[in-house]
Amino acid sequence: MGSLKFLLLAVIFLITINQPTTAVDVTYDGRAIKIDGERRIIISGSIHYPRSTPEMWPSLIKKAKEGGLNAIETYVFWNAHEPLYRQYDFSGSNDLIKFLKLIQDEGLYALLRIGPYVCAEWNFGGFPVWLKSIPNMTFRTQNDAFMYEMKNFTTKIVDMVKQENLFASEGGPIILAQIENEYGNIMSSYGNAGKSYINWCANFAETLDIGVPWIMCQQSDAPASMINTCNGYYCDQFWPNNKNVPKMWTENWSGWYKDWGGADPHRTTEDLAFAVGRFYQYGGSLQNYYMYHGGTNFGRTAGGPYITTAYDYDAPLNEYGDLNQPKWGHLKQLHSLLMSMEKVLTYGEVSNTDYGSMMSVNTQTTVIAKKLPKEAQEKLHYKLEWKWRAEHFEHLKAPIKDISHLKGVTFANHLIDQKLATNDTSDYLWYMTSVDINEDDPIWGEEVTLQVNCNCHVLHAFFNGKHIGTKWVKNGQYSFVFEGSAKPKRGTNSISLLSVTVGLPNYGAYFDKVQNGILGPVKLVAPNSIEKDLSSNEWAYKVGLNGLERDLQDVDAKKKRKWHPNIPFGRMFVWYKTTFRTPKGKDPIVLDLWGLGKGNAWVNGHDIGRYWPSFLAQEDGCSSFCDYRGNYHASKCLTNCGKPSQRWYHVPRSFLKDEDNTLVLFEEFGGNPKLVSVQTVNAEKAFAHAYEGNTLELSCHERPISKINFASFGNLNGTHGVLAKGSCHAPNSLSVVEKACIGKEKCSIDISEEAFGLRGCKSSQKRLAVEVEC
Repeated sequence: MGSLKFLLLAVIFLITINQPTTAVDVTYDGRAIKIDGERRIIISGSIHYPRSTPEMWPSLIKKAKEGGLNAIETYVFWNAHEPLYRQYDFSGSNDLIKFLKLIQDEGLYALLRIGPYVCAEWNFGGFPVWLKSIPNMTFRTQNDAFMYEMKNFTTKIVDMVKQENLFASEGGPIILAQIENEYGNIMSSYGNAGKSYINWCANFAETLDIGVPWIMCQQSDAPASMINTCNGYYCDQFWPNNKNVPKMWTENWSGWYKDWGGADPHRTTEDLAFAVGRFYQYGGSLQNYYMYHGGTNFGRTAGGPYITTAYDYDAPLNEYGDLNQPKWGHLKQLHSLLMSMEKVLTYGEVSNTDYGSMMSVNTQTTVIAKKLPKEAQEKLHYKLEWKWRAEHFEHLKAPIKDISHLKGVTFANHLIDQKLATNDTSDYLWYMTSVDINEDDPIWGEEVTLQVNCNCHVLHAFFNGKHIGTKWVKNGQYSFVFEGSAKPKRGTNSISLLSVTVGLPNYGAYFDKVQNGILGPVKLVAPNSIEKDLSSNEWAYKVGLNGLERDLQDVDAKKKRKWHPNIPFGRMFVWYKTTFRTPKGKDPIVLDLWGLGKGNAWVNGHDIGRYWPSFLAQEDGCSSFCDYRGNYHASKCLTNCGKPSQRWYHVPRSFLKDEDNTLVLFEEFGGNPKLVSVQTVNAEKAFAHAYEGNTLELSCHERPISKINFASFGNLNGTHGVLAKGSCHAPNSLSVVEKACIGKEKCSIDISEEAFGLRGCKSSQKRLAVEVEC
């Protein structure tokens, strides 16, 4: 009988936990979002599901909750879910429903920004390139073709979410949804059609009947049924266009993204926390960190163009999902304080005293810290054994009439937009033509210049099979003229041009109209200035790389492939392959691709993304000291000048096997793979400082604190990384910290004169600074 009773209780328990969560009523007034009639402070953070892995999601969401968030925000990425017309993908890292359910499991709210335009430094702003092939198509305006496709995808997403009861009105976590995205920034370029379009968006959204409010960010003239919100570094002075809607900040930029050729941007913890506190002080009720975890642009997802594979964003959780300190910890304390004042901040009259110059009466919270240096790497103690094979070019020397048999070759009597030819299936497109030159030709016998006007990111030029030059974009100018010398032969001469994209545009009015690739003219220019224009020749086009057609990156492919020993160095267009063992432990894993030029990497067939360690950041603009005072901007606090824009590339542990793993590289520019290594990322040192009257917390992220390198309570000199005792210093600083922290994974220290026995110090700005080894 006891067993039966236990079984009945277990069944009742299982039935209970599988019942839908009770629906909540989400409304709002001029002060805040209201959950079941109660005004709420919402502190949210952006985590984009395709920029991590399903295995990482639970930890990311849990750490966000531990950091004091009560909501997670994400975009919905159209081109990830519908890469080809009516062919949908919601598997793996594209499993939006699973991601939303994990948010719900942690008891957090969700903000779903459907758009479906995302910007987000994502390839083509999240739009699938096949949209461009639809007749009479213009994006993001009163255009029937676009509105039909946008409506189809948005409706599909809403229906999927409804089917799983994930809107708050059905018992789910989603309390807000967004239609369009930052349209107000570019609407004027579309004239009356732009205004008509945004009204259509609002009306369409309302017909979806999701039971929670809709928002439009950066839309000062948002229709009455929409809540307009702010994006930027500071939104305390923003006010919505309707006094009956709450003040919301959908993108508080926690840092900034990085591009190839750019240094590392950082937004200080002090500035970010100040902006958050000031926003809520000035009547704000919802703010969202963009990003809270930036993650990685795997595969070809980075847009821009020229956005790096890493999308760390200097966010509170770094690219690998570890705590970025002091940012995470300091914000956690700020969030706790804000939530303790929820009623104060959302009820009663808003009243502030402003003293100008971004100063006002505000609460100062503790600065705590655990630093996880992004470049603290532990090398694995074994050598990689490499094999290689060349990228096969069977078309380079052949006249155009002789290459029609090649797989995937198409022809046109004009130069075409690269993205239309590739349908965004590859970064690479071959443009090929032939020219007949005989003795009676004006340019016969001369060394000529091949002149190519290119809206390319990278161009490789070949004349009669010989490589005559490579050129790529620098300083953000995405068009150039390539010139290379060639000596024509009598008869038919072949010209092969390989145009390479590094992400498609993702922002701006009419960005969908921007053409990519070789737009012309393409000319042969003789020394006597006689020109032969080839732009209207018959051109052959071939998408992608021969190695990808042969599945060289796929370790499970059945095709036999022959790889060679004795690898070449500095050779262009080479495939490299090696194996490595999975590093032990739980630390994040990265590839150190120092020594390579430019290309793409795969681990066990998973596309890690583009690499370009030979592209160095600018020499100037970095500083060893970052002054958080005054307004922040993306070039204010830069590091890593003169070094590779990205040297380390994240390999999620879920991509790896228990033992041996296969790493495949396509090297486009030429490099030395023997310098490549597999490394783990861990905290070697932790640094923290906080002012008197607070508690300092230190952590080594599940590793013990082994040594205290520096400790001083008083008016110390210097800043992060360069510390020195000041004129006022407690002699027992080191022993107090050692006693509290040595051998522990984390420790807390009361910062006071009593704790350190310091007396008679006149300094009014006493603080404790500590550097430990993990």
